Amino acid sequence: MIQIVEHAPQEGPYAIGAAIEAAGLPTRVCRTWAGDPVPDTVDGLVGLVVMGGAMAAYEDFPSRSAELTLLRAALEAEVPVLGVCLGAQLLAVAAGGVARPGNGTQVGWAAVRTTEAARADALFGAVPERLRVLHWHGDTMDLPVGATLLASCDQYPLQAFRVGGSAWGMQFHLEVDEAAVCAFADAFPEEAATTPGVVENAPAELAVLARHRDGVFRRFAAFVATRAELTATRAFFTRRAATWEDRFADEGPRYAAAVERMELRPAQRVLDLGCGTGRALPALRAQVGDAGLVVGIDLTPAMLTAVLREGRDKDGCLLLADACRLPLPTGAVDAVFSAGLINHVPDPATALREWARVTAPGGTLLLFHPSGRAERAARHGRPLDPDDPLAEENLRPALRTAGWDLSRYEDAPHHFLARASRITGRSEPAVLNHIADNDLAG
Repeated sequence: MIQIVEHAPQEGPYAIGAAIEAAGLPTRVCRTWAGDPVPDTVDGLVGLVVMGGAMAAYEDFPSRSAELTLLRAALEAEVPVLGVCLGAQLLAVAAGGVARPGNGTQVGWAAVRTTEAARADALFGAVPERLRVLHWHGDTMDLPVGATLLASCDQYPLQAFRVGGSAWGMQFHLEVDEAAVCAFADAFPEEAATTPGVVENAPAELAVLARHRDGVFRRFAAFVATRAELTATRAFFTRRAATWEDRFADEGPRYAAAVERMELRPAQRVLDLGCGTGRALPALRAQVGDAGLVVGIDLTPAMLTAVLREGRDKDGCLLLADACRLPLPTGAVDAVFSAGLINHVPDPATALREWARVTAPGGTLLLFHPSGRAERAARHGRPLDPDDPLAEENLRPALRTAGWDLSRYEDAPHHFLARASRITGRSEPAVLNHIADNDLAG
């Protein structure tokens, strides 16, 4: 779901909405001008679009606090964000910048210059060096540390920017079509009167602008769609990372007992996939000793931050990566430990194949959960799912197809455990991993 936040009837998403619809992405619109509440979490969101409005980002208005909270949550979980005019200013504030009054009102068609950094940007890379766009604003902002300037002009040097690798702000109105320009002029007639021809010249201006406008928003929609599954996972776990350890504080001994069942040897190399707060890392380190290699891998930066907070980083290296597209060579490790992850990956079969690829022949895979399948189903008020990838009748053939031999299966009331061995004598082709931006960090 892409959340769109609108502040006024005339400040709709226009071409942004058309690109999102063409990509087949579902949307949910929050019309703050009609009293709609702003969502308080990014759970379930794969993108966030915050549009413009007549209010100032540096002054209080009814939905300001809630929007800043939502934007900060999106930035933390790396949910793709697009902010327009007021939305761009709120994005800058949410990221640590400052919104402030600008150098007079800028209204009408005028050029912006893209920066050298824009050449390599996911959205602006194909935009020409000079582009005439519609301006309609009187405020500006100071960017947070680390933000990247993408477009500028003389009166308002800050026209477009990126925060991190997945959030963009545009001071100008790239989203407009003819209907939007007319709506702006009707809503703000005094400002329109200061720029004769702003409506009359719209068809000619848009004839040149349209392909670049549509290209930027198509690329944003494609960016959202490509990352949707990873985004949803990050959004779900980011908000829970801070309290995860408190909620499951008594499970450490069960993790240690599960790791013992792997029968690891000193100096072996082992991955903890979907390591969460790192509860298995101390036990894995104890098994392989100082000469061994322990790597905790998680998709959610907030979870790895929790590992640091708990002091478990001393027991292993940490890697931010997609567990289904590991940045490791074939046969790189001797064992894989995974607790609860298989039910959260988009395609368990693909995950099992990838884990087999990076494991040397004869290596060990241990799938674990501190609750049995029946216990988890009852806790969530639902029956056992016959399609559950951890059901033995599903797991055994899936493991065999992926290159594993299931040797132990326990679905007990208070834990789930499945141990498998990497099938020897089976050649697996090397897989080239294309790691997307922000999917890997050391």
